[in-house]
Amino acid sequence: MDLNTVLDVRDARSPVPWRPGDAWLGGGTYLFSEPQPHLRRLVDLSRMGWEPLRELPDGSLEIAATCTIAQLSRFGRSWGASAAPLVEQCCRAFLASFKIWNMATVGGNLCNGLPAGPMISLTAALDGECLLRAQDGSLRRVPVADFVVGAGRTDLGEGELLRSVTLPARAPASRTAFRQASLYGLGRSGALVIGVLDPVDGSLAVTVSAATIRPFRFWFPLPPERDELRGAIDAAVGADDWFDDIHGLPAWRRHMALRFAEEIRRELTGDTGDTADTPAPGGLR
Repeated sequence: MDLNTVLDVRDARSPVPWRPGDAWLGGGTYLFSEPQPHLRRLVDLSRMGWEPLRELPDGSLEIAATCTIAQLSRFGRSWGASAAPLVEQCCRAFLASFKIWNMATVGGNLCNGLPAGPMISLTAALDGECLLRAQDGSLRRVPVADFVVGAGRTDLGEGELLRSVTLPARAPASRTAFRQASLYGLGRSGALVIGVLDPVDGSLAVTVSAATIRPFRFWFPLPPERDELRGAIDAAVGADDWFDDIHGLPAWRRHMALRFAEEIRRELTGDTGDTADTPAPGGLR
């Protein structure tokens, strides 16, 4: 889509004062997908030269905001880590064309803050941390689970830039489980739940996204029983936190999120208890 209100595109390497109507340009797959009448200037990050992915000396993994989905997917397929399959699962949750894969960025997906954003799901589940840079050069770090605060809303300040997301050193060795539901084939995620079991301390994290207006990450020092997990989700996710749009009713999203969370708990803990009490799918529209 032509953005006919944009009067200028500048290189982000040449800093000039931020002004109303400015926007960071990463891959542009969102910016050029619909009218942006409030924009007057784009600040292009494509020439910043940030390395897409870096395995740091402490074992953590830094993902640049400009890393494309294609680059992340290629890395995940060759990454010799227990958590590697989760990378490809979340990349495939885009259900996007090869054009989108090769242009869309990890940072753009996070900064859009959409409930179905699979890069939000991936990095929140693995306890990722955002590095944010303000216009004055100051830096701050925010957990991904706190970075997205609502449907399409993030913790970014005016002119603030998402530089990277870092996954902690324990993340690569974690065992993971992934569940996703859509109302129709090749549809947008209506519910996406990820479980991460830490092999060192035995803790379990269950992250609910797509079904909710923002990601909810539940951490348990020891794997919970079924009722404890369900109770934690119901206590934290209020009625207004379940997302409601054409891709799924809140009641259906809650149903699938609870079902998937229980399936993941059993998969990662080896609990082979009675499956008769697991609710059957329903509530489709």
